[in-house]
Amino acid sequence: MTYPTLHRRGALRIVGAAATVAASGLLASRAWSQPRKLTFAWNANAFCLSPVVVAQERGIFEKNGLQVELINYTGSTDQLLESLATAKADAAVGMIHRWLKPLESGFDVKIVGSSHGGCVRMVGVNEAGVNSLQKLKGKTIGVSDIASPGKNFFSILLKKNGIDADKDVQWRQYPADLLDVAVNKGEIQAIADGDPTLYLIEKRNKGKFTELATNLSGEYKDKVCCIVGARGELVRKDKPTVAALVRSIVQASDYVAENPNESAKLFARYSPKVPVEDLQALLGTLTHQHHPLGKNLRDEVEFYARDFRSVGVLKSSTDPARLANHVSVDVLA
Repeated sequence: MTYPTLHRRGALRIVGAAATVAASGLLASRAWSQPRKLTFAWNANAFCLSPVVVAQERGIFEKNGLQVELINYTGSTDQLLESLATAKADAAVGMIHRWLKPLESGFDVKIVGSSHGGCVRMVGVNEAGVNSLQKLKGKTIGVSDIASPGKNFFSILLKKNGIDADKDVQWRQYPADLLDVAVNKGEIQAIADGDPTLYLIEKRNKGKFTELATNLSGEYKDKVCCIVGARGELVRKDKPTVAALVRSIVQASDYVAENPNESAKLFARYSPKVPVEDLQALLGTLTHQHHPLGKNLRDEVEFYARDFRSVGVLKSSTDPARLANHVSVDVLA
């Protein structure tokens, strides 16, 4: 499978937000007499979170007046958000597809920034004749988590393509590294997961899969995926510190977009399981120059909330606009 280059993705990106960011002085460093200490939770297995490593290794946090302790968090999203709400961590980064449901439930966590788009893909098994979304009817899709971002997102995309994700397809959960084993046993005819899992599966099963869609397909090509959240009390009482974190992630995300090869080398120190050359190829498939803030971010939160409500991830009684207004905060205003 050939992955798009950074330049090709760049043609799809909206740069107006970046210009606004620069004009408003977002990229200016902020310094205090003493660095503000902050605990930041992330998943070191997620290569798309390379901006976190870049911010730490290249001193971007320090330039913005922060002393950041990184916490490698591999628990469930509910546990992660609970750790923020109870002040066990100050901020975190994760996928919007996982965050909205628990935030609807009332966790005191605010969405304050974002990093990039991408992360989730779906591939069909060629031998099963699954080479388009329409061919998924009656088929079984393998996922690594039945509540995964892949299942949530592609349930929406299938619905928009006339396929009922509850009736027309089946979803079956497997450990991520056994998804291709399930394919080879004929138990599933498609996989919905993130990279590098899918990338490595395709690499060891060359010619076996066809990419059906990603969370950058169609109307989603300019939508964010990974967002930054902070505990509500910190946002209310110390907005400058949260703003410094948001600035840091934006600056680091821009660096990744402009320097994917160097960023991959930095990330490889934290996650040696994936070869640097594979990380370099993968980073070129994401949109690290797309990181909406303020009203733009709030609008994307509402967009996703409407989507998730349409497939039952959010309650039918939830007002997407009201939810977006409640959980999104412009700390740079």
